[in-house]
Amino acid sequence: MDIKLLEPGFSICHAIYPNNMEELKGLGFRAIICHRQPGEADDHINDAELRHAAEAVGIEWVEIPVTPGEYTTEAIEAFGAAIDRLPTPILGFCRSGRRAVSLWVHNQAQQKNCDLGQLLQAAHAAGHDLHAEKDSFIKG
Repeated sequence: MDIKLLEPGFSICHAIYPNNMEELKGLGFRAIICHRQPGEADDHINDAELRHAAEAVGIEWVEIPVTPGEYTTEAIEAFGAAIDRLPTPILGFCRSGRRAVSLWVHNQAQQKNCDLGQLLQAAHAAGHDLHAEKDSFIKG
């Protein structure tokens, strides 16, 4: 697993599997947010199986599925609500981590009015260059 810290209490990662849950618990994660669509790819295991594996080791599980590049107001608000209520540290994941980092940037920029340049820099440091999408992060 290639886990990248975006801010204290929130990290992102690429796809995870049931056999990763013990390690994630050992790393201190208390909650996981899945951004993958059910059945989106052959390598994406059943969401119920992932949820069960997480809950079996005491990690809270939330699903906020999004299609890559399609960050609706509802998804951004659900993400913000999850970040506010879940115990930290939280791990957000999707296939590559891009949807997780994009939702984080949207939430930080729109809900918390954080500096967009700093957010894009943090995303870049985590391996995701979102500069081409920067206009989409500005609340209109």
